[in-house]
Amino acid sequence: MDLAAQLLVNTLQIGSVYVLFALGLTLIFGVMKIVNFAHGEFFSLAALVVAVLMPVLAPALGLPLWVDFLIALAAAIGAVLVLGTLTYWIGFERYLRDLVGSFILSVGLILFLQGVFVEIFTATPRPVEPIVTGTISIFGGRITAQRLLIVALAITFTAMLYLVLQRTKLGKALRAVAEDREAAMLQGIRYRSISFYGWLIGVSMAGLAGALIAPLTVSQPAIGGDYLIKAFIIIIIGGLGSIPGAIFGGLLVALIESIFGYYYDLTIATIIMFVLVMVFLLVRPQGLMGHVER
Repeated sequence: MDLAAQLLVNTLQIGSVYVLFALGLTLIFGVMKIVNFAHGEFFSLAALVVAVLMPVLAPALGLPLWVDFLIALAAAIGAVLVLGTLTYWIGFERYLRDLVGSFILSVGLILFLQGVFVEIFTATPRPVEPIVTGTISIFGGRITAQRLLIVALAITFTAMLYLVLQRTKLGKALRAVAEDREAAMLQGIRYRSISFYGWLIGVSMAGLAGALIAPLTVSQPAIGGDYLIKAFIIIIIGGLGSIPGAIFGGLLVALIESIFGYYYDLTIATIIMFVLVMVFLLVRPQGLMGHVER
């Protein structure tokens, strides 16, 4: 029982960040019909901003570390939104619903932004001091207080996104455009404006995931690449463009990592995930909860 509880706790703490990151990627595809391979760079920027600001804020403000973290998180999201606005208006606005053009643009953007990040932040790995200390037991599973805080924030942000999509006019417009762009435009929805808002929400989800992961790992300019691969695995399994699919896929990938990482190692877990992706691409390429594009 204790082992099962620990594996489930591990799944939740890993999967909550995966879900947040994958949600942004799948939302952008659903609304704009582009695959943003530079999604990981917004993740990296947020992680780096948090890692740089935390050592500065702690002595300067004299506040509890968790308050410093929330301030750094807000600054990180601000930086991501600025970068997201620039990349959209300069580049991605011209490639709406253009998979080939957006692919070329986003790959070039990866190389450009990684170079910029190295120049600004250097390639030195940046750890973050623990925000809170202590360990908590949940149904026999153990989790550090810091990881529990990160999980709680990730679940909160995911729930907020769900409520925005389900309960607000913007959310309904985003879902309408994702479902049928032409019909949505006939109802008076301005596609380009909605695409811009969808893009900003998507990259902010990547930024939130990066900011939340910063205290749990060592940040460096290429950190987003590994998480981008996991995000693609998640949305292939769950269904590209499907919000419930991204949530299910993120938790499934985290469960595979947790179980196989415990009994074997993470290399075996990665192999299992790629085998699963190949099976889905052959048998159900639209994923579990996606739909066939017509």
